[in-house]
Amino acid sequence: MIMNSDKLALVTGGNRGMGLETCRELAAMGWQVLLASRSMEAGIEAAQSLDSDLVEAVKLDVTSVADIEALAKHIDSSYGHLDVIINNAGIMIDGDAHKSTSICAADIDAIEQSLRVNTIAPIMLINAMLPLMERVADARIVNISSGMGQLSDMGGNYPGYRISKTALNALTRIYAAELDAGKFKINTLCPGWVRTDMGGDNADLSVEEGVDTAIWLATSADAQHSGGYYRKRELIDW
Repeated sequence: MIMNSDKLALVTGGNRGMGLETCRELAAMGWQVLLASRSMEAGIEAAQSLDSDLVEAVKLDVTSVADIEALAKHIDSSYGHLDVIINNAGIMIDGDAHKSTSICAADIDAIEQSLRVNTIAPIMLINAMLPLMERVADARIVNISSGMGQLSDMGGNYPGYRISKTALNALTRIYAAELDAGKFKINTLCPGWVRTDMGGDNADLSVEEGVDTAIWLATSADAQHSGGYYRKRELIDW
């Protein structure tokens, strides 16, 4: 392992799409990056594609207590601290760009799975990593949400995704209320409609545009708010 930076970021779902681009940009800024992927093979392949000594692939199924505990031990023994978590991993399984599912005929298993991955997993991960983050002066947590979870603009269909992202927004506010704002900054954001596997080819934004606010919240000295909901670096309504 080559240690080239004092700053360490953990990016979940880092092997593709916005997660991979986030890893790329953080490494280019000189950060040590843990590219977390459910499949270690996919993670290694993604990390190698970035061709950076600052990116390490790590195995993380975000719903697995064993994986989370093992990763926390690895970070503790190899790095001794953690500066940033970017909770990028997420699923949308109750609809796609061509066919959505009404809540009136909702698949309850899909809603439960969506909550498990999009909401409960970030809680599990954050709580496991808090002792490592308490060792740094400016710890940051960035939760990748969606406008589809925005209560002020709530629509129909995609119930599992919408509910789980609204709940992710809520946990952002809860952590912000409980954690010392002088030491921790936790925020959530809507990246917009991004050209990824989930967003599809017709989406408005490139992955580079999609990750801009996440990178800003994770690294910028200007991003000092905690408990906010952002789009394009601007606070938006919940």
